[in-house]
Amino acid sequence: MSASTRKKVQRKSKIRGYNLKVDALDEILSFVSRFPNSDHDEAIDLLLDQLDHESLKSTIVDKELVQRLVSLLWETDEAVGETSVSFGSSSRSSICVVDAFDIPRFHYDPIRKQFYEHTSSLPVHGEASAKESLYRDRFLLLSQRLSRDQHFSKPAFDSEFSHFGSCEISPIQSLVGQTGRRWVMGLISQLEDGHFYLEDLTASQYKITTGFFSENTIVVAEGEMLVEGIFQVLTCGFPPLEDRDKSLKQLSGQDFFGGGTFTIEETIKLEEMERRAVNDMFVILSDIWVDNEEAMGKLETVLDGFESVEVVPSLFVFMGNFSSHPCNLSFHTYSTLRLQFGKLGQIIAAHSRLIEHSRFLFIPGPDDAGPSTSLPRCALPKYLTEELQKHIPNAIFSSNPCRVKFYSQEIVFFRQDMLYRMRRSCLMPPSEEETDDPFQHLVATITHQSHLCPLPLTVQPIIWTYDHCLYLYPTPHTIVLGDSSQQKAFKYTGITCFNTGSFSIDSTFVVYRPCSQEVELSAL
Repeated sequence: MSASTRKKVQRKSKIRGYNLKVDALDEILSFVSRFPNSDHDEAIDLLLDQLDHESLKSTIVDKELVQRLVSLLWETDEAVGETSVSFGSSSRSSICVVDAFDIPRFHYDPIRKQFYEHTSSLPVHGEASAKESLYRDRFLLLSQRLSRDQHFSKPAFDSEFSHFGSCEISPIQSLVGQTGRRWVMGLISQLEDGHFYLEDLTASQYKITTGFFSENTIVVAEGEMLVEGIFQVLTCGFPPLEDRDKSLKQLSGQDFFGGGTFTIEETIKLEEMERRAVNDMFVILSDIWVDNEEAMGKLETVLDGFESVEVVPSLFVFMGNFSSHPCNLSFHTYSTLRLQFGKLGQIIAAHSRLIEHSRFLFIPGPDDAGPSTSLPRCALPKYLTEELQKHIPNAIFSSNPCRVKFYSQEIVFFRQDMLYRMRRSCLMPPSEEETDDPFQHLVATITHQSHLCPLPLTVQPIIWTYDHCLYLYPTPHTIVLGDSSQQKAFKYTGITCFNTGSFSIDSTFVVYRPCSQEVELSAL
């Protein structure tokens, strides 16, 4: 290691108030030497940032402390299936993958108007009360968001002008004996076959004579009470969205995303680093059929193309399904599928630049092997991926959905054929006044509902105690949907949302540049 680098480490350490022992300095230089020369500054800052988070009794730093910090930073193999920080170059150190089962759970207290973190363990098989809590938590999440909207909040002072433009929400129970127009917020429920009701936490229900969305979605409706005790809906829509920054102010530093919390200074620094990462890009593919020779040939063509570019992608995201046939009870060729995953590993390992500078994230699809079809789905079984991991030791296998934090940017990945299911479950055809694009309707639905899958549990089962893993609150910067429908991209209220399409069927994939949130819809 050059003398200039040694002096640089000593100078940066002194600026932060640390005195390095000789053996500690040598250990830091050993760590920095694993990075390219152009990344030495960021490697030093990365280690010193980790040191800043330690509770030190002395400003003197010894070798043992540095070794412990280095081992934490390089602990990626042990982090498979868990929240992991993946790095090896400046681009790798910026990526944090969050498994759905590691996302913290919060409850909203409507009395104190605060969120509280659920600290006890969460069982996969919840009791009956967990199902009730699922709907209650969804309702309270949107209710507290709606209460801050200027159009639906109660005026602080009554005057002849105070109610101008205000649409105060009334509890459904209070509609008894009322006349005139009222605004209510409730969950669409089918309590009787073919009859849909609107209900809220007051446990009163009134039949909906006209509707818009699917069962289990939460709507805000304007209507009148009829003599028969029926609430006749005149207009119906989703609860309005809230700006991400406004939501974050209400959370007081609580970590809903799961990627850790940062101070204002740290956030500013991350945003600055993100703006400089103009060369970072993610390549996202859905439906990688490892048992299909044609699909593997097309994948090899894609990898060959990115192997030859000047700056290789920071991250490859491979979303399922990984088999052309559903891995259900009739599927009996798991040993063959295991070997085919090994061949996929060989194809990737043949590209030396990608192996050295890129990361590979694998997300299961709805028909892949797993304990159940309920969401969230755990990572691919280790039995299937062992052969692949021999060729790509630092591959990350995460859940579906899963989350990725790129510096300060929050990205959600979800592999599910949502468009087809939402259109089948819709009570009425969506309005075409604003758009006739089904994908834009889908984006509006999941963002306003703050939930990736607001479908009835009979259509898509969800693990009751882990429903919070599908929340989109506060709204992320980017939502990536792996849907087998037509490839699309749409920016909605500042949220970048796109669908990759099916690689094995349509040869489509997406190149995403997180620095500029630019989406390149690509195909062979």
